[in-house]
Amino acid sequence: MIDTPNAPVRHRFYEDVIAILFGTMMVSLGLTLYTKATLISGSTAGLALIIQYAFGLGFGPLFFVINLPFFVLAWLRMGWQFTLKSFISVALVSLFTTFTADWLDLGAVNPFYAAIAGGAMLGMGVLALFRHRASVGGINILALYLQDNFGIRAGYFQLAVDLCILASALFVLPIDRVLISMLGAACLNLFVAINHKPGRYVGFS
Repeated sequence: MIDTPNAPVRHRFYEDVIAILFGTMMVSLGLTLYTKATLISGSTAGLALIIQYAFGLGFGPLFFVINLPFFVLAWLRMGWQFTLKSFISVALVSLFTTFTADWLDLGAVNPFYAAIAGGAMLGMGVLALFRHRASVGGINILALYLQDNFGIRAGYFQLAVDLCILASALFVLPIDRVLISMLGAACLNLFVAINHKPGRYVGFS
């Protein structure tokens, strides 16, 4: 006997709230490990980390400000619900990363462990947000906008931006930290690729 997949079920409001809180906390923990080990990530978080390392500015406010222009595109491309949830998610990540250092006392962190565990945490957080129609990154929204309006492949654009961010990190980080950061990026994307497949999760917001 073949099991038939369950019909899609709409998320309740409290389920969206819990998922956004959980997802942003996991993203913040992953970014805290990255910061402690002086690693870099892709997208807008990577830009904020580079500026933080270069100028000593706080990650949270930088991350929030860098993402602001992308909310206009999100409104046009993804609708107001996605935009509102993403705005709240970015604000929470900015808040959590600002105070996590006070809430969690970390000593020395092995960079390889930070890359793997931090990448997995980022992947879990991003996945939770994806499944509840939210996001914490602006670059993927821009990629979708360019694909729709100018025929530029979103995946290629995203990859090109992330490579530029990693290359820029060479000006502020040792090459070994940039290479270890690539391991973290691989863990993050592998986690999302394995778990975020059509038909595997049928809930929607």
